[in-house]
Amino acid sequence: MKKVAIIMGSDSDLPVVSKAADTLKQFGVPFELHIFSAHRTPEEAKDFSVNARENGFGCIIAAAGMAAHLAGAIAANTTLPVIGIPMKSKYLDGIDALLSTVQMPSGIPVATVAIDGAVNAALLSVEILSVSDASLAEKLTAKRQADTKAVLEKNAAAEKQFNI
Repeated sequence: MKKVAIIMGSDSDLPVVSKAADTLKQFGVPFELHIFSAHRTPEEAKDFSVNARENGFGCIIAAAGMAAHLAGAIAANTTLPVIGIPMKSKYLDGIDALLSTVQMPSGIPVATVAIDGAVNAALLSVEILSVSDASLAEKLTAKRQADTKAVLEKNAAAEKQFNI
């Protein structure tokens, strides 16, 4: 099974990014987690990206706040799928990170999830890997079915509470 890389621009991103790691663990997907900055460690970020495919990675999750745009720097140096997590910041609530992540130039795509959307980033990476891994596809189907059941149980409880 291919690995997923989780790259964050700062250790302050860890509380959010850890949700992606936890989700990958639930699916049994191997991953590595690193802190590389697009601006403070550009050579390390580039080296990781250039070598990611040969090092067994199937996709990369990149989380950064403000307009640092780690995901774009990573995507510029690999043809692996890159999923950007724009991180919320104290100044613009993550809108700057969202725009810098989603507004990529033609030819260098970055899939972008919601601000602080680490769980969806992990799920998207599992979906990408499931294209060539039937056991992951089955696990995703089972999760969707469990999620549906949970919502329908909550619906039934609400209907009962209000005599509907």
